[in-house]
Amino acid sequence: MIARNLIKNNIPPLKTTDTCGKALMWMNTFHLQHLPVVNGTRYEGMVSENQLLDNNNPGITLKDYPFEDNSAFVLQGAHIYEVLKIMNEQHLTAIAVLDDERAYLGLITLENLLEYFGQMNAAQEPGGIIILEMPAYSYSLTQIAQIIETNNARVLSMYVTTHPDTEMLEVTIKVNITDLNAIIATFERYNYEVTASFQENDYVEDIKERLDELMNYLNI
Repeated sequence: MIARNLIKNNIPPLKTTDTCGKALMWMNTFHLQHLPVVNGTRYEGMVSENQLLDNNNPGITLKDYPFEDNSAFVLQGAHIYEVLKIMNEQHLTAIAVLDDERAYLGLITLENLLEYFGQMNAAQEPGGIIILEMPAYSYSLTQIAQIIETNNARVLSMYVTTHPDTEMLEVTIKVNITDLNAIIATFERYNYEVTASFQENDYVEDIKERLDELMNYLNI
């Protein structure tokens, strides 16, 4: 699963001509603490509720707002675990999705991200994630499983994504252990390209805790 397939279409971005007061009103309406701001299709940055409240000037427009950071985004082809990683590291309740030309496409919320994880097979069992990239002709499910099993682990789930316009595959594997060093070393010894690895349970549990905190806050 990649970022563009997770976009939440019912939440529009703020415009630079909108006021800080409108931004706060929308955050309350959509139950979010972060919203993206665009100028046409250009992504300007993410505003947070805390920043707006600290600024305490609801009448100014967002074009005059001092964006501290415009790095709260992912590109459309980002893997779901990369989306989760960035949202977790930056403590975001929403993240912007941009195309390859950095034009704004839409928004992923923390809530719909966790809904997806809740629907995934083996989502309730802790483990680690390994992402491999390879030519389609090199893909061997049997060999991948054998490499994992020789390191005293087992596959909990696996899915394959085809890159558009290429013959490359992205293979996402969830295993039942979180220490992935030995498995990664074995894959590399067999000339597999490991593009990313994650300790999924740490990210998911932390982000669930923050979602619970947000929901409690909104219910006050």
